[in-house]
Amino acid sequence: MILSGFTGSPLSAFGAVYGGTGPVTAGQIGGVKPVNKEQTAKPAVDPVPQIIRAVSPSVVGIIGKASGDPVGPDDRYNLTHGSGIIVKADGWIITNAHVMEGLQNAVVVTSDGKSYNITDTYLDEVSDLALIKITAKSLKPAKFAASPAGIQVGEKVIAIGTPISFSLRNSATVGVISGLNRSVDAAYRLIQSDTAINPGNSGGPLISMKGEVLGVNSLKYAAVGVENMGFSIPADTVQYIMNQLLKYGEVRRPSLGVELEESWPVIVGLPTEEPLTVTKVVTAEARKAGIAEGDVLYAIDGHRVTSLVDINEWFKQYKPGAVVKLLMQSDGDIVARSLVLGQGDPLVNAEEAEGDGDDQAEE
Repeated sequence: MILSGFTGSPLSAFGAVYGGTGPVTAGQIGGVKPVNKEQTAKPAVDPVPQIIRAVSPSVVGIIGKASGDPVGPDDRYNLTHGSGIIVKADGWIITNAHVMEGLQNAVVVTSDGKSYNITDTYLDEVSDLALIKITAKSLKPAKFAASPAGIQVGEKVIAIGTPISFSLRNSATVGVISGLNRSVDAAYRLIQSDTAINPGNSGGPLISMKGEVLGVNSLKYAAVGVENMGFSIPADTVQYIMNQLLKYGEVRRPSLGVELEESWPVIVGLPTEEPLTVTKVVTAEARKAGIAEGDVLYAIDGHRVTSLVDINEWFKQYKPGAVVKLLMQSDGDIVARSLVLGQGDPLVNAEEAEGDGDDQAEE
């Protein structure tokens, strides 16, 4: 790798009753005046400070030396840092892969100022997630949202992390969900928010008003004229990757064994149901299934797919070796293919993999 009260005057609205010139009401007999409940109601308590206090102990700072740093008198200042989220009380922490890549002599600092060396590191560059381990006990794990399905655009959210300087650990910013299911230089869909995130926020949490982690802050657009466009990896994707890293030390993804090209409307962001085109058959399993270059793919097990991200999201529920039914078009005919899924990298558009140059900067 941004909160409303009673307005208006009740006295002006009821001046004829309470003023000295208006008619006397039954409630005024004996000098007792009726009470306006709106005047005496206590103002609503803003939940944001309490949520920040509750979640901050689950957020850590990560600092170390980047590989390739020059050696010299000021070498001790050539450091890079990011953020992380405690996921298990015994020291497991989730962060971004780009935070950990090439990071040497890395140290984790918890919210209470304690420092720990990292003993284990597992990276998944495709999802930009990493799982690291420190030797610690009784840490406070963050609570992750079970599913992003319940969140809505416009909901208030909080980001906590370590922006710009490591001395600014556990900085918090507030914003709203700007968009859902965004496909932005990523193999999986992302959450967009206008919460201010800056270099060093990467790996920190995006938090709901329930105090649950909705996602891991990962990247933002950074260009002249562009403001507050940050993106987070949703909690369900984080859980999918984390569970595999804990179990296997790697992510074992299913693969179709083909290379696919998206339609022009998908590439430019237009709504479409146009299928994907097979540009290359890579594996023996795909050839055995009868798939050929030039075929088009409409659906997998009855689920319509129009983009590479559609397939990657759908494949979260599959394992290598599973058999799927593909609805395809071959030589002008609609056909059904039965395919044994292999294991490999997910489908990533070549243009997305290369990024958009100076218009985007990862945090």
